[in-house]
Amino acid sequence: MNLFDWAVAPFLDYGFMRRALAGTCAAALGAAPLGVFLVLRRMSLMGDAMSHAILPGVAAGFLLAGLSWGAMLLGGLVTGLAVALLAGLVARLTPLREDASFAAFYLISLGLGVLLVSVRGSNMDLLHVLFGTVLGLDDAALLLVTSAASATLLILAVLYRLLVAECLDPGFLRASGGGGTLAHMVFLVLVVLNLVAGFQVLGTLMVVGMMMLPAAAARFWLPTAAAQIVLAAALGVVAGIAGLLVSYHYNLPASPAIILAAGLLYLVSVACGSQGGLLHHLVWHRRPSYR
Repeated sequence: MNLFDWAVAPFLDYGFMRRALAGTCAAALGAAPLGVFLVLRRMSLMGDAMSHAILPGVAAGFLLAGLSWGAMLLGGLVTGLAVALLAGLVARLTPLREDASFAAFYLISLGLGVLLVSVRGSNMDLLHVLFGTVLGLDDAALLLVTSAASATLLILAVLYRLLVAECLDPGFLRASGGGGTLAHMVFLVLVVLNLVAGFQVLGTLMVVGMMMLPAAAARFWLPTAAAQIVLAAALGVVAGIAGLLVSYHYNLPASPAIILAAGLLYLVSVACGSQGGLLHHLVWHRRPSYR
């Protein structure tokens, strides 16, 4: 088997592979840039918390209206934003830190979401919601994930400077009345929107991997936020293509294969990255100093 047959032919020969490729690339282009800002804000675990927080709303929409993307989107947005607001409120009114508050609420949400699907749905419904069906995307799912990615990239382009400033010095931006609160709320909405849109592709448990792993990997290669956003999106697309091909040729589940491909890129970046990678760190410290 030559390289063309291994890497290109599956996408040319099968419509479901082309749909999976389009959905995965759209999810990467929308989610990975948001992951860069989560890394900059030291809020990486918030993405994981929010991916679990949307589960009850997605499950409720699925059980009430079936595969209605409007109902599942609305339910996921409501529960995701509710958890974000409640976690922030608890952190401000009690001694509990925001990360612990997010952890508490996402565990409650995860338990409630799994319970809803288990009581009213089947095991296949539960697997569908948790792990997605990237190889079975329909027109509605593709429209949802591509629309979410397009809206995300457009809004990030408009609010880029404000979001970077809010990451670097939120106190100063808040004191100067620079719109930091509005930027933070818009950012949270975009995170929830991409998690809800991407759950059909990778599932609520896996979609956060497409958001965080390429972003964390990009941090080890490039120093600026703008460059990291571009690289994170590119790494997400590469991981999606590699995962789909491995899944196709070796008969493996597609969603875990995609996330493991992203994880491999992250591990390579940790080891070899020029911005604080382990090998770079070792070489730098072994250089003789001439004084």
